[in-house]
Amino acid sequence: MKIGELARNAQCTVETVRYYEKAGLLAEPARTEGNFRVYGPEHLERLRLIRNCRALDMSHEEIHALLKLANTADGDCGAVNAVFDQHMAHVDTRIRELTQLKLQLSSLRQRCNSGTSVDACGILQGLAAMETEQQPGRHTHLG
Repeated sequence: MKIGELARNAQCTVETVRYYEKAGLLAEPARTEGNFRVYGPEHLERLRLIRNCRALDMSHEEIHALLKLANTADGDCGAVNAVFDQHMAHVDTRIRELTQLKLQLSSLRQRCNSGTSVDACGILQGLAAMETEQQPGRHTHLG
């Protein structure tokens, strides 16, 4: 199948297919004499796996690890579980970060009522006066 058909079957764009090829997640296909890409069912299966991993917010590094494991069928699932366990730990960390962010936003939101002039807006005053701590950087794989 050609790239457009692959993209349609995988419910993505041609640009997505090319992007995953460049990122090394999707193997480059064979080419015809006219230099058209020719994809097989294995490309569609791999592309669906990649897209499903991305839907779970997995990083390219995690997807590379899973694909490498998928290519070594003689091992057990322990390494796959380890990748997922690590990803779930990242999700837990991100949930804590987002919970803290929500508390900060709620605190600011409580400082302002509708009908107040912008000059007296408690949110804007709070933002201007807020002391921000040096952000230690996210502890997640997302950066």
